[in-house]
Amino acid sequence: MIKKLLPLLIIGIFTLGMAGCSSSGHASLAPTQTESAKNKGVTGGNETVFTADTKVWDVINDPVFEDYGRLIFPADRQISDDLTLGDVEDILIWYSYVSPDRTVEIANYLREQAASGEQIFYDIYTEAEKRADPAKEDTGLFFFRGLPGAKFAITNAGGGFAYVAAMHDSFPHALELSKRGYNAFALIYRPGAQTACEDLARAVAFIHEKAEELEVDVSDYSLWGGSAGARMAAWLGSYGTAAFGEADYPRPGAVIMQYTGLSEVTGAEPPTYACVGTSDGIAYYGTMEERIRRIRQQGTDAEIEVFDGLPHGFGLGEGTVAEGWFDNAVRFWENNMVK
Repeated sequence: MIKKLLPLLIIGIFTLGMAGCSSSGHASLAPTQTESAKNKGVTGGNETVFTADTKVWDVINDPVFEDYGRLIFPADRQISDDLTLGDVEDILIWYSYVSPDRTVEIANYLREQAASGEQIFYDIYTEAEKRADPAKEDTGLFFFRGLPGAKFAITNAGGGFAYVAAMHDSFPHALELSKRGYNAFALIYRPGAQTACEDLARAVAFIHEKAEELEVDVSDYSLWGGSAGARMAAWLGSYGTAAFGEADYPRPGAVIMQYTGLSEVTGAEPPTYACVGTSDGIAYYGTMEERIRRIRQQGTDAEIEVFDGLPHGFGLGEGTVAEGWFDNAVRFWENNMVK
């Protein structure tokens, strides 16, 4: 039923004033961490390799990233030979306030982690599954480690279900969560509403099945998303993993949504935090306010912040009127953890 429903729901993403932003065997794991990434990385005093002038292709082709370097930047966007880290916003359509400093920080963080021997990328599909469906080659989880045994979050970038804008819309969120001690996974998924949700369901299943090896606490996990990624988080929260082809794993303890005009309420929503700007021409803030109101009506904790004058895709909102929303979202998640 969900496979029939989602395509209809997605039709409205770029219409009506752009109201939206738009279990088989799993892959094996390498040895797990020995030290929290919170105390490592570029901020830990290691040499900075990449700068704003570094070519994106030099990052992608850095041998330390092996064959997954291609997924650090959108695999579904054309990247020119001379595009630099400082100009990544040129390929991130629909996004605003893309920070070159953040892009450089994340690229260096990922490189330092990989160079130190940490596994930072995990396939969520087996080799047999990828051979059967080559599109699954461009999927996986980037792991931003927090403290061993801490709870986890999955962050989902938007991109209108046309591409995955992880460098602005999920990597920064995952890195900030790891700095707070949480284990955060940034999902690289197949564009398309149905396939994206299937990949997110697989990611939830993968982490639950490998929790001991990953050293994560699977209770009260959270799903984060911006734009199309927010729809993914909301749909998984409302329908559950079984609706998308996996076993029935626990629902998230909280869903954190940014700038998406999803209106449906099923009655099964988890606690939900949302934020959006009043000048968002893709996700109308009134639609988001109404959805939060309806979730509250059902007795579920829900909260929304609306920021005056902000456009679509503001990410962490640093240097804008939205600065601080991330702290509020973390607090919301923590308040909905089972004590």
